[in-house]
Amino acid sequence: MKYGLVIPIGGPRQFADYARQAEQAGWDGVFLGEAVWHNDIWIMLAAAAMQTEHVRLGSMISPLPRMRPWKLASETATLDHLSGGRVILSVGVGVLYYGYQSFLDEVTDIKVRAELLDEGIDILTLLYQGEPFTFQGKHYHIDLTKMDKQYYPPRPVQQPRIPIWVVGVWQRMKSMRRALRCDGLLLNKKDASGKDQAVTPADLRAAKSFIDANRTLTTPFDYIAEGVTVGMSPTQAVETIQPWADAGATWWIEAPYGKSEDEILAHLRQGPFKIPDA
Repeated sequence: MKYGLVIPIGGPRQFADYARQAEQAGWDGVFLGEAVWHNDIWIMLAAAAMQTEHVRLGSMISPLPRMRPWKLASETATLDHLSGGRVILSVGVGVLYYGYQSFLDEVTDIKVRAELLDEGIDILTLLYQGEPFTFQGKHYHIDLTKMDKQYYPPRPVQQPRIPIWVVGVWQRMKSMRRALRCDGLLLNKKDASGKDQAVTPADLRAAKSFIDANRTLTTPFDYIAEGVTVGMSPTQAVETIQPWADAGATWWIEAPYGKSEDEILAHLRQGPFKIPDA
């Protein structure tokens, strides 16, 4: 299991320094949430790339339906080169309370956002390959054959693409089938009315069985568990994380939203509570 940390504090200069400290403390990845209007996370992650050597750099998450996929492809591929192939892109439809309410031209219809997410994943995958293609979707239309290949940007270091983690809602099969086309699952669960419910290790185990049985891509696939162990003793933290590892999680992402800056920094500097090797 790898261990990542969302760092929801500090500006660009502070984040770069925090990423360096996280790498030294043994974290495997540092992540940033992406809002409609806030500090640009790709600039912040680029600053972190210049201060680190091996820690993975990612979004948690990027609301792909409100983005131009070719702009995101440019940003992430450039960062992949800058970091030597350390980028992870996490995508989803986006949550409306994360800034959409102020920008009235943003698409809020969930069906349309799901369509944009599906097309965006396909376009990113094609752009990362750096070869001519045509794409005729409901929302996007691309004909790269009209551009001379000498003007194409370099492909990402990571091939066949930068790993794409996607939010998947268990047991909504359209959402879960979307995950089959990606490289990692951020599991979600909702009740019949669409209200979020707590995901359990049993849910992850069931979702993993579905992915393992139905995914045809041969590239590696990650199962991501999110939670908070800030303020716990090492024993309590391991007891919290262990069931997720047993269920098949390959990443534990510490998401300390709502914790104080002092608590987050203390946890960052002490490093992750890792499950002891058997």
